[in-house]
Amino acid sequence: MQKQHFAEYWLGVHSGGPSRVFLGQGAFAFLPALINSDKTRYLGASVTSTFGNLPFLLKVLDVKDMLSIQVHPSKDSAVEGFRRENEAGIALDAQHRNYKDTNHKPEVMVALSEDFWLLHGFSPEIATRLEAYDFLHSLKNVFVEGGIRGLYKYVMELPQHAVDELIGEHAKVIMPKYLDSELDKSSPDFWAARAIADMGAGNSHFDRGIFSIYLFNIVHLKRGEGIFQGAGMPHAYLEGQNIELMSNSDNVLRAGLTPKHVDIPELIRNTNFVPTFPEIIYGDLNKTLQEYSCPVPDFTLFTALVKAGEIQSFEKGSPRIVLVMNGGGSCVGAETIQISTGMALFLGANETIEIRAESDLLLFIASVPL
Repeated sequence: MQKQHFAEYWLGVHSGGPSRVFLGQGAFAFLPALINSDKTRYLGASVTSTFGNLPFLLKVLDVKDMLSIQVHPSKDSAVEGFRRENEAGIALDAQHRNYKDTNHKPEVMVALSEDFWLLHGFSPEIATRLEAYDFLHSLKNVFVEGGIRGLYKYVMELPQHAVDELIGEHAKVIMPKYLDSELDKSSPDFWAARAIADMGAGNSHFDRGIFSIYLFNIVHLKRGEGIFQGAGMPHAYLEGQNIELMSNSDNVLRAGLTPKHVDIPELIRNTNFVPTFPEIIYGDLNKTLQEYSCPVPDFTLFTALVKAGEIQSFEKGSPRIVLVMNGGGSCVGAETIQISTGMALFLGANETIEIRAESDLLLFIASVPL
């Protein structure tokens, strides 16, 4: 059978892609239905009373092409936006809907590839960049008078012909260099040129999201390093593979580099216009156990390396999803099952198991902090 390529692998109860849990002897249940059958058993009393369901969604992403520039709303904004769009009669599956649920969507990511590139927050060096790039010189006074918010609102609301004029002139400079492999990935020019090449822009119109590449931090993560992105933090994944753990939500406000719906006024209302100094979580996937802690009550992420012949015990606690990233072995609980790369386990709050490694096992463990 021919292998297929997928951009995302979801593990959780989100209605857009709920996981199936195999129960043995050919039987399975969707994870939301399994949890709803006995929430105290599967979630525990604390998680049930606080969240009412599994509060996180675990993903594996392969960012082959640049993803959209986006911002996630706060919990209060999500509740209000969801109510407002319901009252306006906007269908939940409408392409122009912003709020698909009432939840916030903070997230933590960990790089799986040796190199992972992303945009993360507004650069503290915006003034320097406006000076360094000729096509941005006309924006210097806008920045002086209006700060980050005024500048970003201005470029996001520019008429398309003005966007085309500004970016089009710069494209003539950077595209030959990009095609000749003369640009470094640490440079905004590299990602702007890639966006132009990938989206076919230049033949008609340019995406205004390209301005963001010059205004945001370009962050380079090595394998095992992570970063947290809370409400209001503008960001975009540029290249690489990663693990992503987030609150169980699909609320996304987009700013560009996408054919999907872009709502500039709503984006502006939900963006934090402050200089950002990226706080990288320095991790090592060769450690026996480590935590990528996050400043939210919804989730925390652990990694565990279980060497061949060793055993990792999971006692009763919070509900967990355990993803086998590499290796093989067995899971010993009420019954024994073989586990291997790509498999995932759902552990209820009242469940105790042992993972026995037959070859080195790298596990990613999503859980709720207690």
